[in-house]
Amino acid sequence: MKVLRTPEARFENLPGFNFQAHYREVLSQDQTPLRMHYLDEGDTDGQPVLFMHGEPSWCFLYRKMIPILAEAGFRVLAPDLIGFGKSDKPAKQSDYSYQAHVDWITQWLKALDLKNIALVCQDWGGLIGLRVAAENEALFSSIIAANTALPTGDQKMPEAFFQWQKLSQEIPEFMVGNIVNMGCVSDLSQEIIQAYDAPFPDESYKAGARVFPLLVPTKPDDPASEANREAWKILQNWQKPFLTAFSDKDFITRGGEKVFQKLIPGAQDQPHTIIENAGHFLQEDQGEKLAEVILKFLKSI
Repeated sequence: MKVLRTPEARFENLPGFNFQAHYREVLSQDQTPLRMHYLDEGDTDGQPVLFMHGEPSWCFLYRKMIPILAEAGFRVLAPDLIGFGKSDKPAKQSDYSYQAHVDWITQWLKALDLKNIALVCQDWGGLIGLRVAAENEALFSSIIAANTALPTGDQKMPEAFFQWQKLSQEIPEFMVGNIVNMGCVSDLSQEIIQAYDAPFPDESYKAGARVFPLLVPTKPDDPASEANREAWKILQNWQKPFLTAFSDKDFITRGGEKVFQKLIPGAQDQPHTIIENAGHFLQEDQGEKLAEVILKFLKSI
């Protein structure tokens, strides 16, 4: 397996991102060692809050939220998925699978020996994080889901998703920062857009970002469909606190919160929230507001 590593100079002087880098090694299916980057802020004895990013962002997405939770006494962890951020980037799309991402995050969690985890997940952070939580239920104490889903391929995906899937494979340049900007209500500055582009010096680094839309289960017999059904069986018996905090202007996942609220026992009678004036990347549009919602929720349970 050919593995690329973004030069550290690409990450110098990023706006609002003054966090110490941490690294752990995880193994690919063929036992290739991969370096996973993560942030670890706040009280090391505090309850772990795990921030999971999605496509095509990285832990930079949570820069506004991390200090709020850390200053409240929590231990805040935000990994970069393999293929993103400061983590290593296998060079071929075939090096990535849904199961590989689940395995990599599971290895990382167990290496850190984390317990009593509050999971905060958005976009692919939910597709991966909800699987990891379901398959390692004893390690997690609560879940906050924002603009995400756990598809099995048994329900028809919106046409807009298939258009995005097709576009992601055909565009000659996968413009990561602009894609994030398009998913926001606010207009990101060029400096912020460049920070999202920072992990990817050129197109050769973007195999993981490009392939993600193809890994979403859209048919009942997709590779991850059965594992996701099994995860749903666990979530449909999940009694621990489960909060939804979706945004009002995300045309991709809008309404998806109702599925979680209906099917997951731990979501009953929780203070579910719609974050106003926020798009798909609500951490950018209303990060402080989302952090306060999470903080209030965690202090109440």
